[in-house]
Amino acid sequence: MARTYTYEPEKIIELGKDRMRFELGDVMVEGGSDTTALTDEEIQAAIDAHPNKWKRAKLLLLESLCRRFAYEVDTKTGPLSLNMQERAKMWRTDYDKLKKEVSAESCRVPRFGDGAPQKPPYFYAGMQRNERAGQE
Repeated sequence: MARTYTYEPEKIIELGKDRMRFELGDVMVEGGSDTTALTDEEIQAAIDAHPNKWKRAKLLLLESLCRRFAYEVDTKTGPLSLNMQERAKMWRTDYDKLKKEVSAESCRVPRFGDGAPQKPPYFYAGMQRNERAGQE
């Protein structure tokens, strides 16, 4: 299976692969796997795994990036230095922030009128009244 690395900036207005790549900052696709962290297929699989839940798909991709790049170390060779841990820290910070946000949203209790179907109350006034007690 061929891996693809594409990015079309004009498509970031749509919730899709290009928007996800933009939000993650993984837009340098010119070098393929040398400059890009995620393949198009990985991004699309995360989006497909969580349809209508954009933040959960993004969280899945951020977790993958954190695990994948956690082992990279900073390197210095002569005048060239590569701070690989900075990239991993950035994604980790984004992951932690989004995880808190998603957790808070999933714990939210719907309030009356939120559009959730309303059930009749379990307890109601007069529920202990015995209709037959007064008939004898």
